[in-house]
Order: sequence, then C-alpha cells, then structure tokens
Amino acid sequence: MKILQLIFIFSISFISSSCTTTQTGRSQFMMISEQSAITQSATAYAQAMDGYAKKGQLSNDQELIERVNNITGRLIYEAIIMRPDTRNWKWSMKIIDDPKTVNAWSMAGGRMALYTGLIEKIKPTDDELAQVLAHEISHALAKHTAEKMSVALATSLGVLIVGVATDNQNIATGASAAALVAVTLPNSRVAESEADEIGIELAARAGYNPHAAVTLWQKMSKESGSSSFDFLSTHPSSGKRIDRLDSLIPRMMPYYEEQKPHPVYPL
Repeated sequence: MKILQLIFIFSISFISSSCTTTQTGRSQFMMISEQSAITQSATAYAQAMDGYAKKGQLSNDQELIERVNNITGRLIYEAIIMRPDTRNWKWSMKIIDDPKTVNAWSMAGGRMALYTGLIEKIKPTDDELAQVLAHEISHALAKHTAEKMSVALATSLGVLIVGVATDNQNIATGASAAALVAVTLPNSRVAESEADEIGIELAARAGYNPHAAVTLWQKMSKESGSSSFDFLSTHPSSGKRIDRLDSLIPRMMPYYEEQKPHPVYPL
C-alpha cells in the first residue's frame, strides 16, 4: 500500500507541473516532454516503416516521391524559420503504397507518412497537397503528438500505477506504445484548428495558394460520402472548418504573394 501511495503522490505532482504553451498561446497538458515524445516516436516510426517495407508497401514511384519531397521540403524550410529549434529534427517523409487508404499523419520530431490512396482518390493539386502536408507538419510544430500521448497515458494512469507496483513496468514502455496509438487517435477540435491556422500560413509562406485549403476540404467532404476515409477519422471535416479556413485567406494572401525564393529542405 505504501508503494501505491508514493507512486500516486509522484504522479499527481508530475501531472500538475507538466504544462506547456502552443504557438497560438493555448496551454497544453503534458505528462511527457516533447523530447521524450520525439525519442519514442523515432522508435515507433522505424518499427512502422520496417513493417511496411517488409510487406513491400513503401512506394518506389520516383515521380510521386520527387513531387511529395519537393512540396514537403519547401514547407519544412519555412517550418524551421517558424521554429528554429526544429532544424535539428530528423525530418522524414515516407509514402505508403496503399490505394485504399486516404490518410496522412505526422509524429513528434517531423516524422511523416502519406498514403497513395489520398493521391489517387482526392487527386490534389500541388497547392492542395501542400495544405495536407503543412497541416501535418503543424501538428508536429504544435507538439500535438506529445499532447495526445500524454492523454493516452493519463487515461490509463490508474492501470499504470498498479502495474508499476506489481510487476515493475515503467512509463517508458507505456510512452513507446502511446507514440503508435497517438497516430490513430483523433486530434481535439482545438488542436485541429491550431494545425489549420499554422498550416495555411506555412503553406502560404512556402508559395502555395491559400485558396487550396478550401478546395481541398471541399474535395474531402464530397468524396467522403462514398469512401472509407481514414484521414477524416482523425481530421474531421465540417462546413464550419471550411468557413474558418476561408476567413483566414485574406490574411494569408500577402505571404503567398511575396516575391521570394522557396528553397527546398533536402529529404
């Protein structure tokens, strides 16, 4: 009983002191640090990509890879300007050859994946694809993976405490599993709005038309009625979302219209 009491006291004090602030000024609940999330995500990402590789599902379509890497590279260049500390991230993009899956995701530390189903079913223009990728990069910039991992850990905290007391499990194991789980968990509406706002600006600064954010989600909404959209399970679409993106366009146009070079971060 004494061990349980000590762990409980430690857990409460740990949670109460774990808060950070996003780029939009929102306070985040954090059970684990962003660096811890990055470390755990690196392991989870490597395991996931190894699994896809063994199944022959990593795309070798060089034209598509070049297209995606060029767009992603331009966005990452601007992301590093927005958050200079991310220069040291191991930025990665992998394309999963799965025509039935309409999805894209990111993990902490700039590790991303895009499924060919999104390309084949949505048929996005470069401007629209940039909105998808900028949105995912923005989740990483705003520490949303660490936030989702923290929520996942917090919801099973009681079980974790008992586990530590009975068979010496540790929080690192839970965090590693949470990194994988976080990819499939839906983002909160607040987190989605943050990624929308940061992403549309990121894309505009990289030279991609902000109007594409609206046309992209219009396509998503139109196609979702006849398809199983994994992307919409974690990135819910709505008329209000489209209206909000549309309202951001006037503020984004000066970034888009700025005459400047758009360097590509090498992937």
